[in-house]
Amino acid sequence: MNYHNVKFEASYGTSEQLPASDLPEIAFAGRSNVGKSSMINKLFNRKQLARVSCVPGKTATINFFHVDGIRFVDLPGYGYAKVSKGEKRRWAELIEGYFAQDRNLQLVFQLIDMRHPPTVDDLMMVNFLIDHEFPFVVILTKRDKLSLKQQQERLDALRSELPCADQITMIPFSSEKGDGVDAVKEIIAEIEAECAADAAE
Repeated sequence: MNYHNVKFEASYGTSEQLPASDLPEIAFAGRSNVGKSSMINKLFNRKQLARVSCVPGKTATINFFHVDGIRFVDLPGYGYAKVSKGEKRRWAELIEGYFAQDRNLQLVFQLIDMRHPPTVDDLMMVNFLIDHEFPFVVILTKRDKLSLKQQQERLDALRSELPCADQITMIPFSSEKGDGVDAVKEIIAEIEAECAADAAE
């Protein structure tokens, strides 16, 4: 995959607006301000591909990007307290509406802040993915904010904090230093190869 070929396609504010799923999709999910936009920008080596904001809850739409036959989907951040109940409902409808559709979803990158235990919303999301049998990988963001000792302590703690932790692939990630980027790209390459093989059959 040539990551430089990525193109922003469109943003959608309600699930009814979402186009039909005509390509394999990889989605990014996580709470507000966990670093989804920063991860996407680092992955594609673009500073402004996904908008990064210091204000949590800024991504209030589902944003689609396309590169080499795979669609990348940036879902709205969840769990931000300082928005209206109506806006929270709209975000929930967007996220739930996306997953409820018959989409060619290959993988979800579920982002969790490595510095802290998973929030209640994080655990709800992980359980949702497990219950509905969506394939996912946990991306532990903000790795660079912790010492190596602290990183190991958090990895050990996550084994009891996350359900089915022994079956979950977890990748410590830093958008600042690029830690974890190669591991993420390896997973994407596997998906790309599988999709190409399926298309050839």
